[in-house]
Amino acid sequence: MGFSKWRARLPRAACAEVLRSWLTEPGSLTARCQRVSSKFRVRVLRQGMARPLGDESARDVFVPVREVVLECDGVPVIFAHTTLCTAAGGRLKRWLARLGARSLGSLLFSHPGFKRGRLEFQRLDARHPLYRRALGGKSETPYLWARRSRHAFGEESVLVTEVFLPGIAQLK
Repeated sequence: MGFSKWRARLPRAACAEVLRSWLTEPGSLTARCQRVSSKFRVRVLRQGMARPLGDESARDVFVPVREVVLECDGVPVIFAHTTLCTAAGGRLKRWLARLGARSLGSLLFSHPGFKRGRLEFQRLDARHPLYRRALGGKSETPYLWARRSRHAFGEESVLVTEVFLPGIAQLK
């Protein structure tokens, strides 16, 4: 599928400053959500084997995929889509399978073995499958901003894509 390209830099005038601060957050979005919300929740939408999206992998194989919504005070603010990039089974596959309703960020940013790659940014519109999944098939806004990064653990890695929902604007 021909999605637009992910960019290494977020254009300066691309979005409001509050959204820019979330998109460029260098740390864990989970930790930031917990700091600004009295009630934080991870809602698992789906977890299992699926084909990676066209802009995630050139391989046509099934891999573990996890999709969740991060909620702050009952408001959905971030849709997260994680794809295991390693074909063979390993620690990451087992860890992902056991996360349940816990945040992946709690693992990625607390375990010393993970190394995060660079952030990439993209403005998603209704043609992108993550836009449709993030909004549950609704079309509340013409586009959503997303970021992604690869988190490596030795030879294994996961690609984490975070789509920022309209409710993020309510958070400081």
